[in-house]
Amino acid sequence: MLRNGVKAVCAGGLLLGLVLFAIGCGSDDNGGGGGGGTIALLLPENHTPRYEARDRPEFTAKVKDLCSDCKIIYSNAEQDASKQQSQGEAALTQGAKVLVLDPVDAGSAGAIVSKAKAQNVPVVSYDRLITNSDVDYYVSYDNVEVGKLQGNSLIKGLKAQNKPTGPVVMLAGDPADNNAGLFKQGANEALKAGNVKIAKSYDTPAWSADKAQNEMQQAITALGNSGFAGVLGANDDLGGAAIAAMKSAGIKPSSRPTTGQDATVAGLQRILIGDQYITVWKAVVPEAGAAAQIAVALAKGDDVPSDLINQQVDNGKKKVPSVILKPQAIVSTDPSGVNDVIKGGDAKASEICTGQYASACKEAGITQ
Repeated sequence: MLRNGVKAVCAGGLLLGLVLFAIGCGSDDNGGGGGGGTIALLLPENHTPRYEARDRPEFTAKVKDLCSDCKIIYSNAEQDASKQQSQGEAALTQGAKVLVLDPVDAGSAGAIVSKAKAQNVPVVSYDRLITNSDVDYYVSYDNVEVGKLQGNSLIKGLKAQNKPTGPVVMLAGDPADNNAGLFKQGANEALKAGNVKIAKSYDTPAWSADKAQNEMQQAITALGNSGFAGVLGANDDLGGAAIAAMKSAGIKPSSRPTTGQDATVAGLQRILIGDQYITVWKAVVPEAGAAAQIAVALAKGDDVPSDLINQQVDNGKKKVPSVILKPQAIVSTDPSGVNDVIKGGDAKASEICTGQYASACKEAGITQ
């Protein structure tokens, strides 16, 4: 009943749909007839391209491949922790047997976990760790290593500009996101080891590119155009925002090495033309695939494949059985790495090699 109500509201439906409208539209991605169990995929936001373009379809495809009878309830919280709370409750009401939850807020998402556990529904923490809660599994990348890759790559870029100690501007991510703290930890460790000074540091709420551009503009005003040597941007949106601010101030981005993460199409394009120095690629296929394998096993009441689990990660409450994957740096000094992202399925040459980027693609050996 409730699942049909969700469909009704998303199509502009009536009475029962109106009740569910207040908690945000979700959708069902059915893999076939009943009997396989219902899995809820709860993603945090749609500002970052990867969630709708990559995580959702890859997770759905892997679930369907493993379990034709499984059903998927999908919701995106649009960076609203309260909405995600409601979506979690709705998924439980609709009979979800497993929650795969990428939290908007690492702390408050524990309330969703508590409600799931009260109904004996296991929770897989996806990409971002849910802290201080009884989650069953965690699937992500080594996020401290992500920060170290950014910091160490930035140091190489600074040395190439004869500015080995900076100073740099740091645009860290959303403080409500546990991953942002891990990225920052890794970056700070690398920069400290390299004796790089941080002139200005910001924690950017909601990973907002608009806020990051304002922060970078403030930094440039305070430091002057020549008062910084590079930018530690925690992801491609923040790095791209810093580059936009530099261009507005008349600063050539290639003279100030700038980091990013996620290997977005825009980030890869900036890598190819030298505007952005590095992006860190976290391939979605293995991450979404591992989460789907765990979720399907739990939904069916089967054992989770033991060879999947490679770490135990402390979330403040327990050691969580985890799948931790290794990130890869894609740098402008070796843009052939863009091909790795294309081969991995997280971008298409036809998306990247448009307009002004076509010649750079050709030089990097990327063909459509």
